[in-house]
Amino acid sequence: MTESRKKIVAIVQPNYIPWKGYFDMIRLVDEFILLDDVQYTHDWRNRNLVKTKDGLKWLTIPVNASREQHIKDVKAINNGWRRKHWNIVSDNYAKAKYFEVFRERLKELFLNRDEIFISRIDYNFLTEINLWFGITTPLTWASEYSAGGKKDEKILNLCKKAKATGYLSGPAAKAYLREDIFTESDVKVHWMDYSNYPEYHQLFPPFEHGVSILDLILNEGPHALQYMKQDKLK
Repeated sequence: MTESRKKIVAIVQPNYIPWKGYFDMIRLVDEFILLDDVQYTHDWRNRNLVKTKDGLKWLTIPVNASREQHIKDVKAINNGWRRKHWNIVSDNYAKAKYFEVFRERLKELFLNRDEIFISRIDYNFLTEINLWFGITTPLTWASEYSAGGKKDEKILNLCKKAKATGYLSGPAAKAYLREDIFTESDVKVHWMDYSNYPEYHQLFPPFEHGVSILDLILNEGPHALQYMKQDKLK
C-alpha cells in the first residue's frame, strides 16, 4: 500500500485585511479553514491597522454583536464604513510606489461590494489578495464541517473532518493546545514562526510589521513576496 499524501491545514478566525503573517499561514498549508462557527470577539474580525501620517490608525467595521453570536452570524451595522476606509487608505497611501497599480482593484473591493456579514467581507478581501499573490490554497468554512468540541478538541475534530495529517498553529495557542491529543490521532502539530521578517520601504517611519497586508502590497507591489516567509513545513 502506498503512503497516503500528507495534508496540512490551518484553522483561523476570519480577519479583516490581516497582516502578512496571516497570508504566510495560507501559503504554507494545503487547506485554510476559516473558523467561523465560534464566539465572536471584538478584535481582528472587524478591524486592522494601517499607517498614516499621524501614526497607526484602526480601520474598524462597526458591528452590533452579542457575546453569544458566532462569527458567521455577525453583521456590519451598515455600509458607511466602506467610503471611510477607502478614504483613509487612498489619502495615506497615495504616495506609495504601487498605489496606482492597485487603486482600482482596491476601490472596487471597498466601494462596489454590498456584503453585510463580517465573515463574508473578510473572505472577499482574503480571496482577492490571494489572487494578487498567486496563492492557490483553498479557503473553506469550519461551519460546513460541523465539527463539535471546544478549543483544541474542536480544532482536532476539524483536522479529522478535513482528513489532515498535520496542523499549523499560531504561537499563541501554545497556552492551551495539547499536542498529545493530536499525536494520538496521528495529526502532527506545526508551529508558525513570525520572527525575522525583513523590513521593506514603508511610509511614515518608524517601521511597523504588525499592520494590514495593504501596507506591504502598496509599498512593494510585485516584490511583496520577497518580504514574506519562504519557509516550507517539514
